[in-house]
Amino acid sequence: MSFLLFFVISVVALLVFIFAKLPKAKKVGLTVFVIFLLFALKETITIVPAGHVGVVDVFGKVQDKELKAGLNFRNPLAKVILFSVKTQEVKEVMNVPSQEGLIVGLEISILYRLDSQKASEIYNNVGINYPEVVLIPHFRSVSRTVTSSFEAKALYTSERELLIQTIQQKLEEIVNQRGIVIESTPLRSIVLPSRLTQAIEQKLEAEQESQRMEFILLKEQKEAERKRIEAQGIADFQLIVTKGISKELLKWKGIEATEKLASSANTKIVVIGGEDGLPIIMNADAK
Repeated sequence: MSFLLFFVISVVALLVFIFAKLPKAKKVGLTVFVIFLLFALKETITIVPAGHVGVVDVFGKVQDKELKAGLNFRNPLAKVILFSVKTQEVKEVMNVPSQEGLIVGLEISILYRLDSQKASEIYNNVGINYPEVVLIPHFRSVSRTVTSSFEAKALYTSERELLIQTIQQKLEEIVNQRGIVIESTPLRSIVLPSRLTQAIEQKLEAEQESQRMEFILLKEQKEAERKRIEAQGIADFQLIVTKGISKELLKWKGIEATEKLASSANTKIVVIGGEDGLPIIMNADAK
């Protein structure tokens, strides 16, 4: 409406400039005409900030084509509504049911953005407060529906990621067609009933203890196997050595030892004809 006001004033100023008799009046009329004409032309230009799109509304009729970021020419009688297409976050704290009927506290976020090509459709069908009208109610409903199909203990295990992925997938199926792009739904914190938390922690501790005992048993089995192999090796060695020693070999080794002792400078007495015919060595200095 400012355009019409500026345009009318500029037309009146132009008429004053044309029909006025006094030079001073002509000068004032020309000055006013130029100033308000510039104001009127300014209404035909709009600047859309970075990370936004503009929706053009002409007396209630929404144009299909959005204005992109930057300098844009528009109908001066139209209204431009700006929509952010940046990534935005909504945090939700809610109590949701589990498969067992337990109430679990969740703090979860939605990272989303508006599809720039559907901004006009969103404005026409929903309005500028589309997160409160479309996104958040569906998010709460989907979260409760999905968690009710999971056991509460799943939130402490690897199924937690599956829960988050399922929530995101179900939410996307609903809101993507409305022009809302879901980027992720990170789970910020979980609050389980205290008794359930203690039971889960005790179970995890028991599982860890069981795994530790299995490791100890396996280690002992390996050690026992090592000792058995070592003992078998010693027994095999003794068997081989025993088979290789004969009476003839022992006699021969005894004779060799006698010869070495007889040729040494130590005082000794060698008696021939001991047990098995081997010499008996006696120390002459022994008393």
